[in-house]
Amino acid sequence: LRLMLLSLYGCGERPLFGPPGASRIVGGREAPEGAWPWQVSIQIQYRHHCGGTLLSSVWVLTATHCFYHHLYFRVVAGLNTLSSPGNYAQVRSIRGVKMHDGYNIFTSDNDVTLLLLSSPFKFTNYIQPICLPGDVIHEAMLNLSHCFVSGWGSTYYKGPLTNKLQEAEVELIDRQTCNRVTWYNGIITEKMICAGLESGAADSCQGDSGGPLQCYSENQDRFYQVGVTSFGDECGLPLKPGVYARVSIFSKWLTASQTAVAASVHRASTGVIAALLAAALTLL
Repeated sequence: LRLMLLSLYGCGERPLFGPPGASRIVGGREAPEGAWPWQVSIQIQYRHHCGGTLLSSVWVLTATHCFYHHLYFRVVAGLNTLSSPGNYAQVRSIRGVKMHDGYNIFTSDNDVTLLLLSSPFKFTNYIQPICLPGDVIHEAMLNLSHCFVSGWGSTYYKGPLTNKLQEAEVELIDRQTCNRVTWYNGIITEKMICAGLESGAADSCQGDSGGPLQCYSENQDRFYQVGVTSFGDECGLPLKPGVYARVSIFSKWLTASQTAVAASVHRASTGVIAALLAAALTLL
């Protein structure tokens, strides 16, 4: 597993926290400030809409279903309390969006989207990028310890958003179990991963969508993003864990999409500059 995990120096580290303890957002608790420095809030008109994860200072990974209708979004990092961002929060607008072309609105397959920010976030103790796994096989992922979900989503089905960031420790659940008739009855694809507790005591919920399922690697001493919060059957039900887009299977897509979006934005910027220069020349 050590050789199959790709890490960049400084990713997946929490400057204010050591390795996770055995804590045990439904059934979770309020997260301390700086606990999940890669967690961002994607907002519409200052209201939390979905979660996301910092992959670098300018790239955010989130869920496609959050962006199925294009609206005016902003991204806030270093945030713990929605109503009171505080001195650690930074805000950026979005310059480019790359939704997965294979997203299926009916099955939720390929529920991943990349965002390119207007300018880089400045890394601090409260703002850090997470590590990404390489093309790791499903069984190897299940060996990671201490997995958590985080977000400002409801703490019960159809409930209001929470004001403070929540966290809950969950267990990764193998696809065969999650596809049992009494669980999800065969709808979990190889591009998805389930996480939660069989009892339903810890789960993600509405408003957590797009946020991270993050797991700690004891060998690497850092966190990796295993999943992107996608869907579930209500929230916190027994035998109905949260379902997440499995990040490792999208490793090649992520690399190719970053290149494509950056090139597209560069071409657009070059075109605008050329148009402005042409307009200026006509005035001479």
